[in-house]
Amino acid sequence: MELFYRHLGKGKPLIILHGLFGSSDNWMTIARTLSGKYQLFIPDQRNHGKSFHSEEFDYQVMVADLFNFIKRLNIENPYIMGHSMGGKVGMQFAVRYPDYLDKLVVVDIAPRSYEVHHDVILEGLKKIPLGSLKSREEADQTLAVYVPQVWIRNFLLKNLARNPDGTFRWKINLEVIMDNIEDVVVGLDESFTFYKPALFIDGEKSTYIKKDDLPLIDQIFPDNRVVTIKDAGHWVHAEKTEEFLNIVNNFLNE
Repeated sequence: MELFYRHLGKGKPLIILHGLFGSSDNWMTIARTLSGKYQLFIPDQRNHGKSFHSEEFDYQVMVADLFNFIKRLNIENPYIMGHSMGGKVGMQFAVRYPDYLDKLVVVDIAPRSYEVHHDVILEGLKKIPLGSLKSREEADQTLAVYVPQVWIRNFLLKNLARNPDGTFRWKINLEVIMDNIEDVVVGLDESFTFYKPALFIDGEKSTYIKKDDLPLIDQIFPDNRVVTIKDAGHWVHAEKTEEFLNIVNNFLNE
């Protein structure tokens, strides 16, 4: 099975991996800016966007997807950047296949395990009645009971697609994600080490990377730096795009 992907730009290859509930489309604004310097490859990960749905959903298969993606397209020595779940895929890939990338950028996620904290979002998405749904506005009203933040709802509801007959469907494989959510929050095997340069970017208002995580980051990624962007949350790249891009470009250009 092959991943759907978007491709633009010329130059050194840069692969961008979206997070849970995301897709390649979420990164197109940033990709267009970066395409003047890099050749961008932005896949939809399995069970997301326009890529295939599968009953298997964990880091082992997502890393295998990325390896096969790189081999199929003959992408040589890329930079890899991933946000949240995509950052975990990037980290897992880097420690297992260090010869297949030059640098790693991890956006607002640490290599540790996390508590499952998507329960409310998943419950809200599950409550949306696809069979009788008449509009996105109706879906938004249902989801608002569980997710009060308008911008998060807008992000999540990008996963709604309309069928030719006017009914709705999920682009994401909601049932499989719900069944395997515990596999998405697992940490890295601490016996692995990635010695090439790694950049971790976190948002000041986010709790995904904490001071307590720094020793583990140093252990697994000894050639690392951690940069915090002020007044930004988990979606730091969307909230502080210009600053985010400056940090990424400076790191990749070194």
